[in-house]
Amino acid sequence: MSAKRALVTGGAGFIGHHLAGALLARGLEVTVLDDLSVGRRENVPEGARFVEGDVRDADAVRSALEGVDCVFHEAAIVTIRGSMSGFVRDADVNLLGTLNMLECMGGAGVKKAVFASSMAVYSDSPTPAPISESAPTEPISPYGAAKLAAERDWLMLCDQFGLSGTVLRYFNTYGPNQTPSPYVGVITIFINRLLRGEAPVIFGDGEQARDFVHVDDVVAANLAVLDGDATGRVLNVGTGTATSVNALAEGLVARLAPGTKVRREPPHAGEMRNAIADLGAIRETLGWEPQRRELDFDDVIAWWRERVADA
Repeated sequence: MSAKRALVTGGAGFIGHHLAGALLARGLEVTVLDDLSVGRRENVPEGARFVEGDVRDADAVRSALEGVDCVFHEAAIVTIRGSMSGFVRDADVNLLGTLNMLECMGGAGVKKAVFASSMAVYSDSPTPAPISESAPTEPISPYGAAKLAAERDWLMLCDQFGLSGTVLRYFNTYGPNQTPSPYVGVITIFINRLLRGEAPVIFGDGEQARDFVHVDDVVAANLAVLDGDATGRVLNVGTGTATSVNALAEGLVARLAPGTKVRREPPHAGEMRNAIADLGAIRETLGWEPQRRELDFDDVIAWWRERVADA
């Protein structure tokens, strides 16, 4: 499929604005739909059409879909910890908002549709061994449960509507211009705290392992779906490399504030112990490989160093 006009929901947010910019650079016409609850208007790339609206608002979605032939559904409330108390709003946006998107896409001329899901759909893993898409899906957070339900509806209804539907399960995405939050993006959180002269906070023993994937690689995975055929597939997007939170903190402390001692707090319910991606399926299906298998903080540090200094 040679796409010409793309819609990126959540395109004023972290992953969404990087993806929208990459699509524009390819010569596609791009529409961004975002309610600006987390994303920022200044993130919308120059040249993109902007529709301010909620994915639960059918009128806003239909307006954003005009003339579109491919959809990248990035919009979500992305907070595992926050979903433990805010489970109603989490399901309202992440599940019902996705269903509204699907209902509006049916008959709208869309040919290809990519849904941004999460590693949070998997069962917690006792070891940092890579997990494949066939691993058990028993989420331990409402966020993961809503994402799992949404991705199943996405594939089922895309098939029903005759769309090429694909699900990408992102692991821990990092990169520049991630909106600071106490719940999401431990690399962004640690860097901000260290640049402000504050200690990083580790919840639990810090030996929980994560697969940190750069946003540029996540964007490249989406573009690979656009170029290839992943109809009906669920694909992990990560690096396959495990990094403990302790090792992450130690590396950033050594780089930014040597001698700083981390603070330790009790672990939070709903957060997985280990989550590392097996990349066999996406490699075989799309020929995609991450370009940054090792953590590279340079662009993130440069981004926040300038802004924290000006704050």
